[in-house]
Amino acid sequence: MPRTPQENERIRQLAKESIHKAAMELFIKQGYHATSISDIAEQAGISKGLLYNYFKGKEELLATMVDARVGEMVEVMDQAKAIETPAEQLKHIIEGAIDNVYKKPEVFRFYLHLQTQPEADHELIKYSRFLIEENARQFEFQCEIFEKLGAREARKRSLYFSSTLQGIMLMISTYPQQFPIEEIKKQIVEEFCNSLSI
Repeated sequence: MPRTPQENERIRQLAKESIHKAAMELFIKQGYHATSISDIAEQAGISKGLLYNYFKGKEELLATMVDARVGEMVEVMDQAKAIETPAEQLKHIIEGAIDNVYKKPEVFRFYLHLQTQPEADHELIKYSRFLIEENARQFEFQCEIFEKLGAREARKRSLYFSSTLQGIMLMISTYPQQFPIEEIKKQIVEEFCNSLSI
């Protein structure tokens, strides 16, 4: 009995997820430039020809991965925007960011590395800029939150918050098993989620 269009789409999505996972593992382990399409196909357990049915090449594969990453970031912000109070919005951002890094520390490290590509890397710099632009949009939203919380200098407070949260995320991604996640989460929430004129 032939498969339904829905079954075909489900199989297609599972194959793409498997390819994304294989590519991420290899990009983290040996770097983007040192990884070939053949390496990715082998890691995913499929033929190179089948991989080309889903992606034209390695760069298109990376582009879809970055799009998915930005989609996740936008989703967290959209969820935060739907919350009524600024303190709860900020708490949602903190918990989402910390939990995400704790679950996938290597993924955080990969995208952090991608964001810090040299200008001379013409293949990767556009993805670096894309991630940086999305972070800038998030920063503006955070500034609005701190304005609502009554911070005297909302932009400086937002910058300090971002620096603190990014530092925590980097520490978690480096030492995931040795980091007191819940205690630090509680501490950053207490420090930043109060309506104080600071």
